[in-house]
Amino acid sequence: MGKLQGRITQIVAEGDAGGGMVKAKVNGHMELISCVISDEGMKDKELLEDLVRAAVTQAIQKAKQAVAEETSKMAGGLGIGLPAGFQLPG
Repeated sequence: MGKLQGRITQIVAEGDAGGGMVKAKVNGHMELISCVISDEGMKDKELLEDLVRAAVTQAIQKAKQAVAEETSKMAGGLGIGLPAGFQLPG
């Protein structure tokens, strides 16, 4: 279990929105670790809010998928079969 936690800590997933105007990175613990906004993205507050939300949501979805894949790999190595469609909470 400690090995899995170590692998999850290393996961970093990136999401972007607005053709790259906003880029967000989330770690395997679903914590936002960076958010980069281009100069163009700063011009429209409402658009920026939507882009940040979309980029963070995409990054979280990718991180959840990466954690699920890593968990499945680790469980497979232990000979533990996970049920089809099994998802981790979070």
